[in-house]
Amino acid sequence: MGFVFFDTETTGLRHGFDQIVHFAAIRTDNDLNETNRFEVRSRLLPHVVPHPLALLTNRLTIEQLSDGTLPSHYDMVRAIQRTLLAWSPSIFVGYNSIRFDEEMLRHALFQTLHPAYLTSNNGNCRADALGLVMAAATLSPACLVVPLGPEGRPTFRLDQLTSANDLTHDQAHDAMADAVATLGLCRLVRERAPELWQRFIRFSKKATVGDFVESEDGFFLTEFFNNQAYHAPVVCLGLDPDQPNGRLCLRLDVPPEELASMPEEALQSYLSAKPSPVRRLRINASPTLTAFYDAPDIMLNGADIAELEDRARRLKEDVAFRSRIISLYVALREPYAPSLHVEGQIYDGFLGPADERRIADFHEVSWLDALSIVRHLDDERLRIFGRRLIYLGGRSVLPSDLKVVVERDLTDRLVDKAAGNFTLQQALQETERLLNGDRIDTDGILAGYRTYLIDRISRVTEFRAREFAAETG
Repeated sequence: MGFVFFDTETTGLRHGFDQIVHFAAIRTDNDLNETNRFEVRSRLLPHVVPHPLALLTNRLTIEQLSDGTLPSHYDMVRAIQRTLLAWSPSIFVGYNSIRFDEEMLRHALFQTLHPAYLTSNNGNCRADALGLVMAAATLSPACLVVPLGPEGRPTFRLDQLTSANDLTHDQAHDAMADAVATLGLCRLVRERAPELWQRFIRFSKKATVGDFVESEDGFFLTEFFNNQAYHAPVVCLGLDPDQPNGRLCLRLDVPPEELASMPEEALQSYLSAKPSPVRRLRINASPTLTAFYDAPDIMLNGADIAELEDRARRLKEDVAFRSRIISLYVALREPYAPSLHVEGQIYDGFLGPADERRIADFHEVSWLDALSIVRHLDDERLRIFGRRLIYLGGRSVLPSDLKVVVERDLTDRLVDKAAGNFTLQQALQETERLLNGDRIDTDGILAGYRTYLIDRISRVTEFRAREFAAETG
C-alpha cells in the first residue's frame, strides 16, 4: 500500500463553516517515491466569509478568491473525490491533518453530497505526520533538528521544522508546498528512525490499533499538549459507549485493589481529576502507542514494567470493575449538545443505504432531476445541502418558494451571528483591528479586503431589504 501526502488551505479554522480553497496531494509508493501529484483550487462560496488572518497566512487576496475563472467549490470537491478514490487504497498523511485537514475534507465531502469518510473507508488508512515528528523528537532526538520558539520551547511549525532540517519549503502555507514538506520530513524519519516509521505505519490501520490495545497487558499512550509529549502507562478498559471507534484506557499509577476498595464518591472524585486518569483514544486516528517491552528509558522514568504489567492483567481480569469505571467515567462527562446549525451536524448520524444510493445518483443527472432526488432524501441535512448545491449550480430549476428559503438561509449566514458563520460585519471589525494594529499589510491584502467587505455589506443589505420585504412588512 502506498501513501497520499496532502494539505489544504482554507478560509479559516472552523470545520463545516469555513471552506477549502486550495487542495494538493502527492501519491507515493511504499518507499516514498513520488508517483503522481494533484492540486486544485476553488473560488469562494457566496455564503462563506474568510477570516482576514487566513488571507494573510495564505497570502491570498479577496480578488484571487473571487476569481470567476476558478472552479466552483462543488467542482473542486468532485475533482478531489475522483482523484482520491482512484488513488485508494492508500495511507493518507498530512501535517496536523487528523484534527484539521481531515475534518475540513470530511465536511466538504458531506456538504457536496459525497460519502464523508473517504480516507478511512475504501481500504484506506490515515496517519498524522505531526504526531510522528513529535514522537521522533522525544524517542529518537537525533532523527530531527527541532527549533526553539521565542520562549525557548520546541516548536513544530512546519515551515520552521523544514528550515531547521534543510528541507526545501519556499512557499509555506501553499497546499502543494506543505504537502512536499510533509513528505520530506517523513522521508527523514523513515531513513533515520526506521523502527519508529514502521510503528507509525502499523498504527495507521484501525484494525491493528484495535487488536493491539485490546490484546496487550498494558502499553504506553503518548499524547501531545503544547508541543510536549506525555507518556502514560495504561490498560484498555473497553469500548467508549458514545463512540464506536473510541477506547477508554486507565492509567496504571494506582494498584487496582486500591481503586476497587474506594467508596463510590472517592472513586468518582479520582476519575474526575484533571488530567483524568481515564484516557480516551480513537483507533481510527493513528494514536502513538508503545508496547511496554519497546519502551525507552524516557518513557519508563524509573517505572517497574513487571509491576505495570501485573496491574494491567489484574484490571483486565476484573470485568465487573472495568465496567464500573467506564460507567462512572461516562456519567461524569458533559452530555453531547447537538449543533443548532446543519454545518455542525456531520456526526449526528450515519446515512441510510437509500440516501447513499440517492446521493450517488445526484452527481450523474441534470439539475432538474437532482431536485427530484433531493426531495426524496430521508436525511434533512442532505436536503438542505442539496438545495444549496442546486441553487448555486442551477437555480433556475428551483421553484420560487424554495429559492427564497435558500436565499434567506445563505444570506442569514452573512449577517446574523446566530446562524453560526463568521459574518461580514465580524470580518470587517477584525480587518480594521488588524489594520490599526501592528500587522504589516505590504501586499494590500487587508486594505483590499476591507473595501470588499464594505461593498458586500451594502449589497447584501439591499438584497435582503428588496427580496424579503414582504416577510418583514
